[in-house]
Amino acid sequence: MKKLVLFVSIFALVNLLTSDLLAQESTFNGLNISLGNLSRLSHAKTRSISAENFTGEKGRGGMATEGTGANAARDLGQGWKVSPSIRIEPKQTFTLAEIEGPGAIQHIWMTITGHWRFSILRIYWDGETEPSVEVPAGDFFACGWGIYAQVSSLAVCVNPGSALNCYWEMPFRKSCKITVENLDNNRITLYYQVDYTLTDVTEDAAYFHAQFRRSNPLSYKTVHTLLDGVKGWGHYVGTYIAWGVNNNGWWGEGEIKFFLDGDNKFPTICGTGTEDYFCGSYNFENRETRRYQEYTTPYAGLPQVIRPDGLYSSQQRFGLYRWHIMDPIRFEKDLRVTIQALGWRNDRRYLPLQDDISSVSFWYQTEPHAPFPGLPEKDYLEIQ
Repeated sequence: MKKLVLFVSIFALVNLLTSDLLAQESTFNGLNISLGNLSRLSHAKTRSISAENFTGEKGRGGMATEGTGANAARDLGQGWKVSPSIRIEPKQTFTLAEIEGPGAIQHIWMTITGHWRFSILRIYWDGETEPSVEVPAGDFFACGWGIYAQVSSLAVCVNPGSALNCYWEMPFRKSCKITVENLDNNRITLYYQVDYTLTDVTEDAAYFHAQFRRSNPLSYKTVHTLLDGVKGWGHYVGTYIAWGVNNNGWWGEGEIKFFLDGDNKFPTICGTGTEDYFCGSYNFENRETRRYQEYTTPYAGLPQVIRPDGLYSSQQRFGLYRWHIMDPIRFEKDLRVTIQALGWRNDRRYLPLQDDISSVSFWYQTEPHAPFPGLPEKDYLEIQ
């Protein structure tokens, strides 16, 4: 109990300090809410889109007479949970939200059936035709293996039983469009809520971006590229990796590298090891149990360790996140991010690994953004 009280106290202190910093740097009219400015009044308009209010319009929630809950509510009628969710047919795309700005997305919650890697989340800003976010739903919410793992961080929370939440602030000036595409061969059911504010957005507010990549397997003596081709002014704010190990032994000696504003062969920022970048150390090992130790904290974590079961689940798999909330990596012209996959040979030389690495990079930048590489086809996205 003492440890729990200490953790809660430290967490509250961290949030308070963070809130004071955010309050000082707040650039939005009632948008950037924190403990440090929670008491301040604002004329920003709070709105929410869900299957009970598809447009988010004022006074239009809970009006449905048809929907996925209509049969259950047949004795109660309108206003009694008639449309709590939507269904997306195979190979179809559903528009979750279309919003006229200016404003900002403040929170997204969803719980989704089926294979999370086959449900593709896309977000478009200000009428653009190419998305600024294009990521499988599970990976976007730091659950890239399609299996629930609790995540308790400032930017992403994954809660029982399969509740996916993100709190990334996403400003827009003209419009926002959010879609989910079902790549699967089966219909999926999606419960969701998009919470946002309508308010003025200042000139120095950048647009949120997220991009998925996969190397499966990573070619020998090459690096996994998390991000490249980024052009513009912005800052990098987060990394999620679903790392599947194909060798025995330790797999995390590789360094992450950030190439900023014209860096060529050598980066400006070079990490010292995979577990170091994710704010751990020494193999993420619990020295008493001699096992990997899961952890989830406000800014970094190893929330998921999938261990072999002696039969068909034969490989070790890991889910890791690192949010650069207090230490954003700023660039003014361009950005490239890579990570090495290194283990050990028997004679204590590094072994370049050929692992299965899926990643999501999160960043803010000015628009227009450079085109994303094409999302891998369904068979290449699939995990077992």
